[in-house]
Amino acid sequence: MTTTSMLPDVGIELRDGYAEVGGVNLHYVEAGDGPLVVLLHGFPEFWFGWRLQIAPLAAAGFRVVAPDTRGYNLSSKPEGFEAYGVDLLADDIRGLIGELGAKSALLVGHDWGGSIAWAVAMNHPEVVDRLAILNAAHPRRLSEGLKHPSQLRKSWYFFFFAVPGLPEDVVHLRDWHFFRHFLEEANPPYTPEELERYEEAWAQPGAARGMINYYRASVRQSQKQAAAKLRPLSAPTLVIWGERDSYLGSDLAEPHRDDVPNLDGVERLPDASHWVHHDEAECVNQLLIDFFAPAA
Repeated sequence: MTTTSMLPDVGIELRDGYAEVGGVNLHYVEAGDGPLVVLLHGFPEFWFGWRLQIAPLAAAGFRVVAPDTRGYNLSSKPEGFEAYGVDLLADDIRGLIGELGAKSALLVGHDWGGSIAWAVAMNHPEVVDRLAILNAAHPRRLSEGLKHPSQLRKSWYFFFFAVPGLPEDVVHLRDWHFFRHFLEEANPPYTPEELERYEEAWAQPGAARGMINYYRASVRQSQKQAAAKLRPLSAPTLVIWGERDSYLGSDLAEPHRDDVPNLDGVERLPDASHWVHHDEAECVNQLLIDFFAPAA
């Protein structure tokens, strides 16, 4: 573990580290001390997506760890799409929690990080004390949503990314215009300096392919197989949902009670986009701190 001055300023000193888990090396940043909170970013972000959460959570008495999930930024980027199945991604996080010297953690996931978080809570309930999900549908809800034309239209990029080879050729054109497009609904907009940080992460060797391989692995798993893996999760769960999400319909926010029997609630933020933790950072931070308070 080293302290580095090369990390972007998020208002607090960050510690920079790597954890070897299941054959991949996960890069992460860390701040604060106390009960462990693990923040899982989505597409097309990296740990820096949590820049507005790290300092407030650390100040509230938590040890905050934000990894780059496999395929992203400075973490390992295995070659084939088979290495990006959600169960493997969930195994990474279980391994990371152990490597950090903890038995369990408070888990937060946004977008793809939310999909990973759902899987960790289902597959490895012993390592999840509490679960907070930001704009990431429970897998059963997402599967149901994809049967409707309106959600299929919103999820068009799932299928574009599944095409072999082509997306890698497209995404880096015009200064990563394709990836930047996904961030454009954020309000307030990402600054040029922030986008520069993203572009630096996307340009890491193998990162564009790794990021796209999440989608390839996802669409190649049969719905029947995916449904067979679902099981109720025991962790107390909070869903935070930006209602102006261009990619997920707001009807997907609420998981089935049978799947999430300890649902604490669904907090809908009417003016926030898919990037709810960016658009309404203060509100999201307070919701997380209040929800995690029993562990502090």
